[in-house]
Amino acid sequence: MSEELISKKDLLDLTGISYGQLYRWKRKDLIPEEWFIRKSTFTGQETFFPKEKILERIDKIQTMKENLSLDALADMFSPNISDLQLEKDDLIKRNIVSDTVMNFYLENDMNGLTFQFQRILEAYVLEKLLQSGEINLDEGKMVLQVLKDNAPLIKQKSCELVIIRKLGVSSCLLLINAEAVYLEPGTKMVASLSLMTCMEEIKSKLL
Repeated sequence: MSEELISKKDLLDLTGISYGQLYRWKRKDLIPEEWFIRKSTFTGQETFFPKEKILERIDKIQTMKENLSLDALADMFSPNISDLQLEKDDLIKRNIVSDTVMNFYLENDMNGLTFQFQRILEAYVLEKLLQSGEINLDEGKMVLQVLKDNAPLIKQKSCELVIIRKLGVSSCLLLINAEAVYLEPGTKMVASLSLMTCMEEIKSKLL
């Protein structure tokens, strides 16, 4: 799983934004620092970006900045919303989690019906993976445990959740700022989710 990169020059040409806009959005934390990847080329040092992530982010910024200030956008893209609390029924009404997945989540998490953002994220990840049919219920329990065990990292880093399977045995990995993942032969990547993207999707449903 090697992430395709795009150079800064190609990014500016493709999106039509200026150098100044790009770095203003960076200063406002609309684009994560770790997406600015410095690499040596035959012309010297150049800046590259993870292509799919940066193009999706710029598209969102351009679409939403008509209705939201840059500061409001920064709040939406930031993983730091630890004060947020919602009740179980609110999550279902806002189509963040279905009844079925919510019941599964509560069977495996006995911490009550009030959800802080970490638990909202856990339930939303399960919703995406279980409803897509990519994972089964036992794998859902494994995903939930990995998310809970690594909650402090998820709040601070750009994380990718990956589920792999070999000979019917599943494993769940949490990748931190990974550019590439190499798997042994015969290993199938069942699912891959950007947790930062999941956070943004949740926030867009709450706006």
